[in-house]
Amino acid sequence: MAKVLIVYASDYGSTKRMAAAVAQGAGSVEGVEAVVKAAEETMAEDMTSSDAIVFGSPAHMGSLDWRVKKLFDTVCSGLWMKSALNGKVGAVFTTGGGFGLSGGGAELTMLSMLANLVELGMIIVPLPKNTPGYELGGLHWGPNIRTMDNTAQPLPLTEESFESARNHGVHVGRLSLVLGKTAIFDH
Repeated sequence: MAKVLIVYASDYGSTKRMAAAVAQGAGSVEGVEAVVKAAEETMAEDMTSSDAIVFGSPAHMGSLDWRVKKLFDTVCSGLWMKSALNGKVGAVFTTGGGFGLSGGGAELTMLSMLANLVELGMIIVPLPKNTPGYELGGLHWGPNIRTMDNTAQPLPLTEESFESARNHGVHVGRLSLVLGKTAIFDH
């Protein structure tokens, strides 16, 4: 049995819905348990007892949500000192809108989160371009859903909007089963 933890922050509910879609995908893999937690409720034990951790954040002016950043700065920094997350599977997702067609800085938000995962020694799961749903909600770093159009008007979020997130969860779940509890970087 592998455990996939999905950690998120959400302002208007879109990122929370995306976290549920990632969990649905991960939980659909036989032998995988998916757990969803808000960033501010996530503790060190939640992460160390998981085989994979997926972090999700809305894009805020090209940066991650303060609650996810606080989790990295307070809880994950102590885990980094102990190398406690080395070899665990890690992935990210975002939501965002805003002017222009950049998704409000979604790519920068993902890169910021990924930098933390790499620093923690995690094995990163990208989102391949042939993933079902990629064309509606994907970047090579992970799933992204645009919540507003290029004039900052809200977009309807359909079930199809979440397809890439569900499939990302499947990818993470499968890899967490393969790696299991094996701490490949323990010395």
